[in-house]
Formats: sequence, C-alpha cells, structure tokens
Amino acid sequence: MSLNFFLTIYARLAGVTALVILICTLLFNGINSVRHQFWHERFAEPLMRWLAVTPAPVRQYHWMPSMFDLRSGHPGQFELSSVTMERLGYGQVVAQRTGVGYRYLVQSYDGDVISLRLEQAYREMAQAVALIIRWHLETTTPGQRLEVIDQLADALGVSIQPVQDLEWLPDQSVLEGVSESGLVVFSEQREQDARVLLRLSEGDLVVVRMPAPFNSWGWPVIALLLVVVGSVLAIALFLAIRFVDTHLRKVESVAVRIARGEMGARVESEQGTLVSRLAGSFNSMAEHIQRLVEVQREMIHAVSHELRTPVARIRFGVQMIESGNSPEVLARQLDGIDGDIQELDELIDEILTYARLEQGGPVFSLREDSVTDIIRQVVSEQQIIRTGIQIDCCIDDASERWALADVEPRYIHRAIQNLVGNAARYAAGHVVVNCHLDEDNCRIDVEDDGPGIPEQDWEKVFTAFARLDDSRTRTSGGYGLGLSIVRRILYWHGGQAFVGRSDELGGARFSLVWPRRKSVESVL
Repeated sequence: MSLNFFLTIYARLAGVTALVILICTLLFNGINSVRHQFWHERFAEPLMRWLAVTPAPVRQYHWMPSMFDLRSGHPGQFELSSVTMERLGYGQVVAQRTGVGYRYLVQSYDGDVISLRLEQAYREMAQAVALIIRWHLETTTPGQRLEVIDQLADALGVSIQPVQDLEWLPDQSVLEGVSESGLVVFSEQREQDARVLLRLSEGDLVVVRMPAPFNSWGWPVIALLLVVVGSVLAIALFLAIRFVDTHLRKVESVAVRIARGEMGARVESEQGTLVSRLAGSFNSMAEHIQRLVEVQREMIHAVSHELRTPVARIRFGVQMIESGNSPEVLARQLDGIDGDIQELDELIDEILTYARLEQGGPVFSLREDSVTDIIRQVVSEQQIIRTGIQIDCCIDDASERWALADVEPRYIHRAIQNLVGNAARYAAGHVVVNCHLDEDNCRIDVEDDGPGIPEQDWEKVFTAFARLDDSRTRTSGGYGLGLSIVRRILYWHGGQAFVGRSDELGGARFSLVWPRRKSVESVL
C-alpha cells in the first residue's frame, strides 16, 4: 500500500468522522435547546396554573415575592412581546431565559399576568412547591390532611408521602438539615429526581418527590443521532462503493474491448485511487498480451519465410538424388540436405528460445557464479570456431574482485555468446570483450572493427527477425533472433542491452548491464 493511497483514505475517513461529529453536535444542541425550553414550560406549568387560579397569590403566599420574585399585575407592566402576549392569551405557560435564570409567566383568571423568577430553576421550583404544600398542610386539620395531600399532589404534579416508617427516613445529614430549617432538598443515590423533606409544626415529616429533571440524553435524541450517524455512514459507504464500482466497470469495459480484439485499449485511472494499482497491473497485462500477440504474428510470418528456403533446398536435393547416378552427386546432395536440416534445427532452437523468453521467461534459478569465468569460456569457444578473427578478453584486477554475481549461468553464457558470435561475423578481423564489474553492477562490452550499425537502426537490431540492409544480409547468416534473445535475457536479470559505436575499433559496440545482486523475489 502506497503512502499516498493511505493518506487519501485516512483524510476521507477523517472528513467523514468530522462531518458526523459536526452534524451530531449541531443537531444535539439545536434539538436540546427546543427540548429544554419545552421542559421548562411543562415543568413549571402545575405550579404556575396553581398560582393563576389562586386569588391574590402574592398576598396569600407572602414569602414568595421575596424568595422567588413573585409578582402579579397588568400585562403592560411586564414589557411583553406580542408573541408572548398571544401565548398567554391562549392560556399557555411561558418560560423566558434571563441573565440570572428563568422567568415564568402565566395569565390569571382575571386577566392579570403572574410572574415567577428562579435562578436555579429545578431546585428553587422544588422549594417553592414544597413551601406551598407545607402552608396548606399547616392550615388544615390532621383529619383532612390526607385528602389535602391527594389534592395538592394531583394539582402540583408531585408525589407527597408522609413519613410513617423508619425505613422511609433519609440520611442523617438530611434529618439534621430539616431540624434546622424545616425544609431540605435532597436526592437519593442513583436517582436524578429531587426530593424535599418537610417538617410540619407538629413535628410530622413529609417527603415531596419532584418530577425528573431535564435529561439532555433522552431516548428521542439518542435515536435521532443514531439515525443521523447511520444515514451519513450509509451515504459515505454508498459513495465509496459507487466510486469503486465505477472504476471496476472501467476495467471491465476495457477487458471486454480487448476480448473483442481492441488490443490497444487501456484503463484510465487517477493516481492514488483504490483501483489505481489494479488499473496499472491490468494495463501492464494488456501491454504484455498485445506484445505477445504481435510477437506471435511476427513469428508466424517470419518463420514461414525463414523455413521456405531450407525446405525448398531439401526438396530440390531430394529430387536431385532421385535423378542422380553418380556417387559424387549423391554425396554432395546428401551433404547439402544435412546442412539444410542443421539450419532448420538451429532456426527451431532460436525460435523456441525466443518464444520462451518473450512469453514470460524461464524459471530462473539465480545462483552465485563467476562472470569472468563465463566470459573466458565464451571467448575460448568462439576463438576455436572463428579461426580468422582475433578475439581478445580484457578483464582488470578490480573486476576480478567482484567476479561473483547472482546470475543464471546458462542464459548469461548464451547472451555473451550471441554478442561475441555476432561481432565475429561482421568484424574485419578483431573483436574485444571488455568486462567492468563493481560492487553494484556488471557491465560487458563487446566491440568489433566491422562496418558498425547506423544510429537510426540501433533499436531496430533488437527487434525479432529484423535484418538491416547494410550489415545483415542472407550471406552473413543468422535469423534476426540472436539480439532479441540477448535483450530478453538481460530483462529477466533486471538489466538492459545497449548498442553504440566503438571508439577504439570503429565498429559496433554492444553492452550488457545488470545489477550484481538481485533478490530472488524480484525474478519472475
């Protein structure tokens, strides 16, 4: 996996994560602002409606103006907006956020507006409700107290329970607080709703349980966030799958085009995408297939052309044998047929070797061997064959130090042999083989004093079955496969073959260059 691809995927995942977090945050804050406002109005509604139906609540509950800023008056005294006035006219309880808490408004039965201001809405609302309950319980007889408790609990939306069992008593700290002030707001462990412990004048204890406070993580919010997160992830996944599917369809369409015979079709893909490596591998495969098809066509054409001449000579020789009477003529024709068969055998060997190298290469078994020994062996063998040509081998001491390299000896021997034999075929009388080895690379230069190769034909000489007008003719021999085999052998060794002009001898110079050490994993 490339670093660019990893960073691209990481950036996209980070972007999706940031988008999900941003959307969830905005929804959470937006929805909870509405829910919080709605909760305040619903939470204060029982108390405010109780005050609305109470005649002169400011005088009746005389302690509330000082503690909770309870006021009652004409609507014009409160500087209310038209929307607020309209809501109050409909009998709704309005909660307004102020700089020091919340102000709760309701319209009484006589048209006045009742206002209640709380700094800590939940706690102070519990205190206000508890004080009203205690006032009413204090003003009733003990016999009517249970009936009044039921009425108050139903009207104020709370649970009121006289303490009649020791198990119902709260912690000691709460009891100490109620003995001092007569009223304590507390919460039980693992419970969020507030409770108020009241002590009546007779010493009786009453517990008032308030509704649950506002919960920002209510199940509707959680369900909505889960739906949003799931939807965003589903959209992101859909876009990702669609992106991959689009690129895979490109590969599929190109494969169909190639199957129809459009060998030049290629996949166009941007770098760093999920299928860029697949597209690159597919294009390499397509180029290899196209090259194999072209090589096959060239080979069929060239083989049919190359085989025609020796086959014709063999047919002619057989006819001469049938009509010949002299033993000398028969021997001469048999020698000619034997030479033609030898030529066919060499041609078939060249074709098979080239086809094996071109169609994916042999199973190379690289092993450490001496390159200089292989060069000396080739030179000695060619010197025996090319008796009229001087073949020199130049290997310096520095190269001898790095003679051992990872090679396939048989194919390196074949490559050097093809170059030396080709040079000796066209040389006027002198061929030089230079070897330059160092810690990293191996280089072999084969130079001759022949006519050389024109610069415009330097690449053409490595083409299969290529014959140059000046330097390659029927009389010079060869089938146009030797240099192609050399280049493929060097390709499978991770190197290259070059052709140029010899500065020393004036003819052609062929060079082989490949890395001295090559990992086995990199060899196909």
